[in-house]
Amino acid sequence: MAAPRERESQLSRLARRGFADPAAAAALLAGPEFEDLAVDPVFLESVGKCADPDTALGSLARLLAADTDDRQVLRATLAASQPLRGRLLGVLGVSSVLGDFLARHPQSWHALDELEPEDLAPGPDFLRRTLLTAVGADPGAGEPRARLTGLEAADALRVAYRRGLLRITARDVAGGASMAEVGRELSDLAGATLDAALAVARAELSADAVPCRLAVVGMGKCGARELNYVSDVDVVFVAAPGRMPDGSEAEEYEALRTGTQLAAGMMRLCGEVTAEGSIWQVDAGLRPEGKSGPLVRTLASHAAYYQRWAKTWEFQALLKARPVAGDMELGEAYVGFVSPLIWSAVERPHFVEDVRAMRRRVVDHAKSSLRSAPGSASVEREIKLGPGGLRDVEFAIQLLQLVHGRADPSLRKRATLDALAALGTGGFVGRQDAQQLAEAYEFLRTVEHRIQLFRLERTHLMPTDEPSLRRIGRSLGFSTDPAGQLRAAWQSHARVVRQLHEKLFYRPLLTTVSRLAPADVRLSTDSEKLSADAAKSRLTALGYADPAGALTNIEALTSGLSRRAAIQRTLLPAFLNWFGDAPDPDASLLAFRRLSDALGSTPWYLRSLRDEGETAARLAQLLSSGGYVTDLLLRAPNAVAELSKSIEPKTRESLATELTALVCRASDAAQAVASVRAVRRRELLRIAAADVLGQFEDAGPGVRVEAIGRALTDVTAATVQGALDAVLAFGSGDGKPLVRFAVIGMGRFGGFELGYGSDADVLFVYEPLPGADERAASSAATAIATEMRSLLQTPSTDPPLQIDADLRPEGRQGPLVRTLASYAAYYQRWSNTWEAQALLRAATVAGDADLGKRFIAAIDPFRYPESGAGEAEVREIRRLKARMEAERLPRGADRALHTKLGPGGLSDVEWIAQLLQLRHGNDVPELRVTGTRASLAAAAHAGLLDAEDAALLDEAWTHTSLLRNGIAIVRGRPGDQVPTDAKELAGIARYLGEDVDSETLLDTHRRLARRARTAFERLFYDTD
Repeated sequence: MAAPRERESQLSRLARRGFADPAAAAALLAGPEFEDLAVDPVFLESVGKCADPDTALGSLARLLAADTDDRQVLRATLAASQPLRGRLLGVLGVSSVLGDFLARHPQSWHALDELEPEDLAPGPDFLRRTLLTAVGADPGAGEPRARLTGLEAADALRVAYRRGLLRITARDVAGGASMAEVGRELSDLAGATLDAALAVARAELSADAVPCRLAVVGMGKCGARELNYVSDVDVVFVAAPGRMPDGSEAEEYEALRTGTQLAAGMMRLCGEVTAEGSIWQVDAGLRPEGKSGPLVRTLASHAAYYQRWAKTWEFQALLKARPVAGDMELGEAYVGFVSPLIWSAVERPHFVEDVRAMRRRVVDHAKSSLRSAPGSASVEREIKLGPGGLRDVEFAIQLLQLVHGRADPSLRKRATLDALAALGTGGFVGRQDAQQLAEAYEFLRTVEHRIQLFRLERTHLMPTDEPSLRRIGRSLGFSTDPAGQLRAAWQSHARVVRQLHEKLFYRPLLTTVSRLAPADVRLSTDSEKLSADAAKSRLTALGYADPAGALTNIEALTSGLSRRAAIQRTLLPAFLNWFGDAPDPDASLLAFRRLSDALGSTPWYLRSLRDEGETAARLAQLLSSGGYVTDLLLRAPNAVAELSKSIEPKTRESLATELTALVCRASDAAQAVASVRAVRRRELLRIAAADVLGQFEDAGPGVRVEAIGRALTDVTAATVQGALDAVLAFGSGDGKPLVRFAVIGMGRFGGFELGYGSDADVLFVYEPLPGADERAASSAATAIATEMRSLLQTPSTDPPLQIDADLRPEGRQGPLVRTLASYAAYYQRWSNTWEAQALLRAATVAGDADLGKRFIAAIDPFRYPESGAGEAEVREIRRLKARMEAERLPRGADRALHTKLGPGGLSDVEWIAQLLQLRHGNDVPELRVTGTRASLAAAAHAGLLDAEDAALLDEAWTHTSLLRNGIAIVRGRPGDQVPTDAKELAGIARYLGEDVDSETLLDTHRRLARRARTAFERLFYDTD
């Protein structure tokens, strides 16, 4: 019975020491390989401290089982030497691949015993000598040439590289080396490996190859000396002709061919797979023109490319450039040339936009790659490219370096942590922020190292299986719940990184500038000027055209010690970010300041922006959209409170109910109409906000135009009705009404197609009530119309509603109001063709419904004549159209860019639809509609218009209507002329939801207008 209890006790002890499979561990320990070690409690305790005791013990068993002369020496050393025991077991516990390597090459354990007692790093020179010697090259030669070639050289290089990796791993997991030190040593090992591979490539050259000087310039993490355990080594090759035996310089073309052979041979030697595995891929994709360009270039060729053709991201990549192998003097010349170009890259047009675009492409590419990857890969598991990952840190730091490094040489660091430390020291990043970000970056990079080490595979995905998480967690020192603690720490650091990533562009600006008094910013001393210049450079990087003005606005918002200023300092980084993406960041920031000045003392305002992220984001997007919404918000700042609610336009019925109640509570007509106009202003804001925030976009452009037109028409009609009700309620002294009164919408109002800049075209019709004196009734009706128009247009904090009655009979010369009989008599005897055409869009919008209905019935015979429009009428319409195009275009307007009267503009499409209605409205009831799109669809359905033509005209009309709305939204005032200003065009493109530049937007408009005009001339003038 004792043996089972003793075995159970042993398994318990092994389990307590961290073995996941104590039975398998006990079986290994019982084998001859371990002899006395199995009962050595110090040895067992050392194994138990490993990241993965099971893997460490299994790998050590294979090493001890190897048939070598010194395995007894190894056993003795393990028992006696705590440093070697810690190093060897530490390596075996984090990497099964290095355990396999030691099993194949058992003598390599001496590499760990040879480390200095103080665990000093070997240094780049030592590594270079070691790797060159491994392939039989003379480290002291000017251009070392290997004695070994082919597979023999490849295997020798791999074995030497793995031994170097053993030493670095031991210092990492058992020698106290920091993450930065490990990155530097891995980069130095990579440089030594490249030099050794280049020596082999030289040995494999043909005898007739001309001499060539070849420099290998490290890029990315290799250049920055922060390489991972497994990573592509990014390089750029620079070549120069060497000296021929007679002392002359080799021909450049032949030298480049030799250089290409050397570079290709070196890359092949490092990347190919042999019995000893592979080292890593050498990636030259960052060279000029990428993989499409020549592998090797001269310094002059590099210079010509970077001066003329390079893109912004290439200068960002050059931040890390460093000579790592080959001809170091030539490599230093390359770096010396590109360095000034790096630090002047910020002066390039669209610099910040290019950096942001590159960041978006990196994120999109990561998501796409992970979606197509097998298994459970997802961006949330990405510690490099995922949210709060390593790239968030690196891109933010690199942007700050590129912006400020031009003026501050202390920021010109290759390594990420060195650059971050310089940014913190210089005040570009808050010290606490820099410390938190550095800690998070070190943690994430260390986790990345531990993930890669186990199988030496290139991955940045956090594993999901518990054993792997447990191993990584233990390697980081987590002992209570390694997997759980690892997950918690990772999520915590990722949150910090994501938050600081958002802050880095902005919070350094706030912490530097907001603590300076206004006078301090303008101080002329160099130190003070540097702070101001740094702040302006930050704003320039964000896209602000007037950084000095932006600084003034920021100071006004954040200066002082008040609670308001403190919250604004919290809010502004996000708002600066949002505004930075706007077409006009400066105007957006100014609008935010003006709004905050009006509402800053209101308790709910800043609290809602701080605590309700959607409200803040909505406000930023609205203020960034242009002048229209901004003007509405500034007219009544309390409307910001509405942004936390559902933003949907109210129905006509709900508006009518609300306005009726307001009129009933008013004391006079002026007060009532003021309340009505306040509701209109609120609803205009709701409609524009819903539009700008994209709530109308999903259904397509046509439905979006109709939704906007319907909503604006409903608000306008409700406003007119409310004003009419107010005048009727308070206008008559004895309280006895004299007339029935109706308002007929005309033009876009009657077509339910109002835009943001549209007036309300109307006709006023009345009818005396029974027993009323006709003259008194006429005076009363005129007074109603006049007062209603006056009250709706009176200057106030609410935008005016222009009521245009110029389409009435006899125009401005005729009476403002008429009876129904008068209208009928006029149209019967005196009306012109254009008036019948105008009546096609007449619809009752307010007032007495029965009177409006009878008015519509009375005009139907005129707008839908029984026999259709005759040839004389058609000719008259055509003459009118030609005359309008010739005479009504404003002076100085660009005809091609006029949305209404220009070729293919709104007028062209509408006149085609209206001509079809005049000709066929009597015979085709479906044509009796007031909307343009509906009439085109009805004409196509009836066979009066080819379906292709109808679709083309509908698309052109829809796009131009949206374009016209965009002009009003961006400019804050109506306009028919498409602007040519780049900022305004960018704002309009953003409103349209098109991710295009200004020229593309203009090209789209011109293309649609040109096609619509061609169709117009064929259809309107009946030409082939």
